Amino acid sequence: MIQLKNVFKEFGGRMAVENLSLQVPAGEIYGLLGHNGAGKSTAIGMMLGQVWPTGGEVQICGFEVTTRRREALGKVGAIFESPAFYDYLSGRRNLQILSTYTAPTTAARIQEVIDWVRLGNRADSKVRTYSHGMRARLALAQALLPKPELLILDEPSDGLDPEGIHEMRQTILRLHREMGLTILLSSHLLNEVEQLCTRIAVLNQGRKVFEGTLAETRQREKWVRVRVGDFGWAVQGLSQNGLIAQHRDGALIRLADGVGTDSVVSFLVGRGMAVFEIAPEEETLEGFYLTLMDQQRQDS
Repeated sequence: MIQLKNVFKEFGGRMAVENLSLQVPAGEIYGLLGHNGAGKSTAIGMMLGQVWPTGGEVQICGFEVTTRRREALGKVGAIFESPAFYDYLSGRRNLQILSTYTAPTTAARIQEVIDWVRLGNRADSKVRTYSHGMRARLALAQALLPKPELLILDEPSDGLDPEGIHEMRQTILRLHREMGLTILLSSHLLNEVEQLCTRIAVLNQGRKVFEGTLAETRQREKWVRVRVGDFGWAVQGLSQNGLIAQHRDGALIRLADGVGTDSVVSFLVGRGMAVFEIAPEEETLEGFYLTLMDQQRQDS
């Protein structure tokens, strides 16, 4: 559905995206991660034909965006940057007007997307009376108008409260499950990405620094939680004796290759230190991301 090959984008001598290649197959919820300024929005802008690449190839739904934009985006819905609505009109009237910018849309289709995003009886209220969460649902309704096969969502939960974030997550999962949509999701909410996506790419300073499944993010490094009387003294001794490769957060150690937790316990107890807890720590996406960014800083 999405294929980027060696894509570059330069703004005034600054490289915003550098040699980016991505492939998003049909039927996947794919997460695009990175800090502010990492190049996520620029990459999405190029996918939607709103930002012109300096070099490389951008294909959407099998068509090159720069030469066949209409065909490429014909079955694409998107929330990109901050959606603008006419506050003095109803949500329904906004959808009617916005649909004329692309293709004629029937009243039945507009009602269908209103029901999908659960705007309910507020569809005929003026948008200025909408909460932030209702505006987000209206933006999603607009993205669904063209009956898309691919949905591109740039920070869809941005600014929502916890209840709104939960509702947006459930709606995205429902769209994927019941409509079979392919979804590209850009977000800085790592917990949401972890619950939604099957595969991710991480951008840093315009470059892709990781691409893989969520399962792979949990397998890259095995951390062990250890609770002892003096963590600093423990890791100093463990490091000097080659038993651990890394430590972090005042409680986590990464074992050296071939070392088991039994060796760690034997070492510590043998030096008179009580071990209150030692157990494998399941790696979260947040932990993986922070470790990855720390490695990038050390390498730069």
